[in-house]
Amino acid sequence: MATPRFSTNDVTVVFFLGGPGSGKGTQSANLVKDYGFVHLSAGDLLRAEQVREGSQYGDLIREYIREGKIVPMQVTVALLSNAMADSLATSPPPAGTKARFLVDGFPRKLDQAVFFEETVCPSELVLFLDCPEDVMEARLLKRGETSGRDDDNAASIRKRFHTFVETSMPVVDDFEKKNKVVSVKADSSVEQVYEQVKAGIEARGLHTR
Repeated sequence: MATPRFSTNDVTVVFFLGGPGSGKGTQSANLVKDYGFVHLSAGDLLRAEQVREGSQYGDLIREYIREGKIVPMQVTVALLSNAMADSLATSPPPAGTKARFLVDGFPRKLDQAVFFEETVCPSELVLFLDCPEDVMEARLLKRGETSGRDDDNAASIRKRFHTFVETSMPVVDDFEKKNKVVSVKADSSVEQVYEQVKAGIEARGLHTR
């Protein structure tokens, strides 16, 4: 069996899950600012990779994203693993502290979680933003007015909801059984949601630098 690339002695990984439009981007920015997390968005890494000059994965990623399908996990995990290595090389954590990575929008499926933990690093917990579908849809359609993102339209949004419920909720359920989930109701204001996020992080002892 492969040895993970990073040790939990050096690195803390928190998976950040929630349906499309649940507010992960906004809350991630708060966690970076207040707790020193390095934010890695699987979606942002995939979007950057598909337009990167000379990328071996670009065409494949474009096709999967357009279809609303999940990109093969080996691609996503490789991008995340390399982004962690780059971060540790360019801005290592202060002596005696662990680097903290907030992995946003990943794992999207249970096999991705297993593959990541076996090859990259076991995770500390899953932070889950629990948000009703109608709230998420309204947020995404509003974002679509200005985001310019291909997938911020009603048809794509519904596909993404369906994919999330079918494939990503089992990840949350599995981690729940291991007592590794901090679940937060995400249908109130950004500030109220963040108060719950903070309480969950601090209850797990992740607030100390």
